[in-house]
Parts: sequence; structure tokens; C-alpha cells
Amino acid sequence: MLLDIVQVNNLADSTAKSAEEAAVMVKMDLLDMAMKGGWIMIPILILLLVGIYLTVDRYLTIKKAAKQDSKFMANVKDMVASGNIMGAKTLCANNGTPIGRMLEKGISRIGKPMKNIEVAIENVGKLEIYRLEKGMATLATISGAAPMIGFLGTVTGMIRVFFDMAAQGNNIDITLLSNGMYEAMVTTVSGLIVGIFAYMSHNLLAASIEKVIHRMEAAAVDFIDLLQEPA
Repeated sequence: MLLDIVQVNNLADSTAKSAEEAAVMVKMDLLDMAMKGGWIMIPILILLLVGIYLTVDRYLTIKKAAKQDSKFMANVKDMVASGNIMGAKTLCANNGTPIGRMLEKGISRIGKPMKNIEVAIENVGKLEIYRLEKGMATLATISGAAPMIGFLGTVTGMIRVFFDMAAQGNNIDITLLSNGMYEAMVTTVSGLIVGIFAYMSHNLLAASIEKVIHRMEAAAVDFIDLLQEPA
């Protein structure tokens, strides 16, 4: 019985070591394969890092802008209707969202012509949209540029293959040709992966920005309607 337990433990240790060695080998293989992509992998890696940074940065910014208090708009309306302009302005300033900053600007213009109030709110809204969309054009560029750079690696890799074939003449060594093939395939796959990631990130973030913009427009309309209500 004791012998069986020892054998089971040894088998478990051996299995764990084998799994660990396999994981290390896979990691080394992926690194080696990436290195075989040549210098083309450097700009692809840079685009990947920039894409990840922009995705995280825009996600956090949009998430902060999208937060909303269900009672915020109602409280602003009640304060403005009751004449508590300073209280409404303070409430908007403490809100910390694009909607809050838009309404704060509109409240600060109360007493002036309605056209001036609308223009002030619209200008703040444009600035807020610009802040939300900052970096989105770069992310869209990465989604198109990364696959193109990967295809460039494909072309340079195939040129390398044909050059090596011409240099070898009739004594073609498949091992020598594999370097060019690696470069061609690895760069293509890497470029496509980065491009797909950037493309999906851009579209998802753009959809989230549109939702925030619709809320901003709805809040601005509600505020203008409130000011136009008969006293």
C-alpha cells in the first residue's frame, strides 16, 4: 500500500514537471518564432503597445464620462426652477462628467439671451466630444497599418527566399529557405492579430462614445426646454 502511494506521488510530480517544462518550451517557441520575423516585428510590436495603451486609456475615460446619477438631472431642474442657481451650478461642477460641465456652462449663462446659452452649451459639448475621441484616429490607423506592415514582411521574406534559392543554385537547402518563410508567415500573422485587435477596440469604443454623446444631447435638450418653460 505504501509503495502504491509513493508511486502515485512520483507520477504526480513527474506529470507536474512535464507540464511545467512544456509551458516553458511553448513560451520559448513563441519567442523564437517572433524573433524569426525579423526587423518588421519591431514596428508591429510598437503598434501593439500603442494600441493597448489607447484602448485602456479610452476605456477608462469613457467609463468615467458614462457614469450617471439617475437623480442628477431632476435635482438640477428643481434647483433651477426654484431659483437656486448657485446650488445647481455647484451640483454640476461636482458631477465630474461631460453632462455636468455642459450644464454648468449653461447655468452660468442664465439671464442672457437663449441663443447665447445654446451656443455656450454647444461649444462645451464639442470640447467634451473631442476629449472622448482623442486617440481614436490613431487606433483606426493602427487597425489598417499593422496588417499592411505584416504584408510588407511577407514580401521581404519571399524576396529573401528567392535570393537564397538563387545563391544556392542546384544545392538548395530547405533549412536555409525556412528563415525567409518564417519571416513571411510570422510577420503576416502578427500584423493581422494587431490589426484585428485595434479594429475591434476602435469599433467598441466608438459605440460607447456614441452612447455618451446621445446622453449629452438629451441632457442639453432637457435643460433648454426647462429654460423655455413659462414662469
